Amino acid sequence: MKIIILGAGQVGSTVAQSLSLEDNDVTVVDIDEQVLRDLGSRLDLGTVCGMASYPDVLRRAGAEDADMIIAATDSDETNIVAMQVAYSLFHTPQKIARIRSVEYTRERNLFNNDHVPINVLISPEQLITDHIQRIIEHPGAMQVIDFADGLVRLVGVSVSEGAPMANQRIACLTDLLGDIEARVVAIYRGDDDCIIADGDTVVLVDDVVFYLGSRRHTSTVMKQFHHDERAVKNIMIAGAGNIGLRLARKLDKAYSVKLVEADKSRNDFAAGALSNSLVLWGDAANQELMVEENMREMDVYCALTNDDEANILSAMLAKRMGARKIMSLINRPAYVDLVEHDIIDVAISPQQITIGALLTHIRRGDVVGVHSLRKGSAEALEGVAHGDAGNSKLVGRAIADIDLPSSAAIGAVVRNEQVLIAHHDLVIEAEDHLIVLITNKEQIHDVEKLFQVDVTFI
Repeated sequence: MKIIILGAGQVGSTVAQSLSLEDNDVTVVDIDEQVLRDLGSRLDLGTVCGMASYPDVLRRAGAEDADMIIAATDSDETNIVAMQVAYSLFHTPQKIARIRSVEYTRERNLFNNDHVPINVLISPEQLITDHIQRIIEHPGAMQVIDFADGLVRLVGVSVSEGAPMANQRIACLTDLLGDIEARVVAIYRGDDDCIIADGDTVVLVDDVVFYLGSRRHTSTVMKQFHHDERAVKNIMIAGAGNIGLRLARKLDKAYSVKLVEADKSRNDFAAGALSNSLVLWGDAANQELMVEENMREMDVYCALTNDDEANILSAMLAKRMGARKIMSLINRPAYVDLVEHDIIDVAISPQQITIGALLTHIRRGDVVGVHSLRKGSAEALEGVAHGDAGNSKLVGRAIADIDLPSSAAIGAVVRNEQVLIAHHDLVIEAEDHLIVLITNKEQIHDVEKLFQVDVTFI
């Protein structure tokens, strides 16, 4: 595909890297010439320096015959104008824009070809908020991802000492669960060494196990890998920005929430926007304030300011003062390797969460959902099988007979809202939704091709 990416910030550059490595024709537009020079020296892509919404800049980037434009600048207004220009002048088929302000996103009828011509609207703040909420709702989880309209969940969980599955073979999971079915699709051990598990694979303490199962059985399966934790009750959030405030709004009816914000005007705004949460004016890295607010009683501490260093510093303090689970927003990938596990239990990458939403609309074949895993080293996708045994590589074939790449595993199949855990003899039918984990991104195109049908399919 010929793809133009507007904005070479964290999200834009991460998307550009992912797409350029997959043999797409990628051009990045930004006003910072040095950033573009650095990007062009590392990746096989084109660059254009200029304002992303200017028609001539878009023309120089190749908008006249582009398949897709992704607007990911830091300015909602620039993204919106660029989409209008791409639609009016260049008739770009697919237009994806990152829109951050809730003042825009709450207007459901604003974004269509009759008004603001954006095919796909992505709100990173909303995606991140939903991501954090799912993890809070499942103590012990490192990542929780929904597929098939929430019928299936992929969960990454750290194996704890004393858990029923600790130091046991994967085959033992069936005995522990009884009538409940789940499928372990991958195990990460040590420095991101990935193991495609089979029944004889032994699960070790501190492994991160990814399993697929019906949403209603998520907690039951998780308890086999992670020692029982008491339910979450007390939550502290540092930062009343777009993400922190959104999260507090979603949580303050079900949990006891404290929101800490250092900026007085933003603090006052948050206090007026929340009905049940306690809003505190102060620095989350202030030890005296945290003692007063009983940090040691916090079940979850979320550092969600816009400053990586401030998040890490306050997370270190929260950890030392006894908060049970530490989550932090971290933009710089290099920081994640330094602090995850030792200081922060769950590092939240805005880029990786956002790129999954973007890739859903870029993947070939009928791929309806994509999620980035393990700092972008793996992907989980949901694809729909079409056609019949004569023109499809999936339909009419048992899972054991499908020519899957070596790093791919089918974990579950959803058929007419029924969740079927993947077994070797399960035969795929037309319109089945398949949940696939791919641990080697170089093989993603091979998986995409499975969901494409021959030209005889009508």
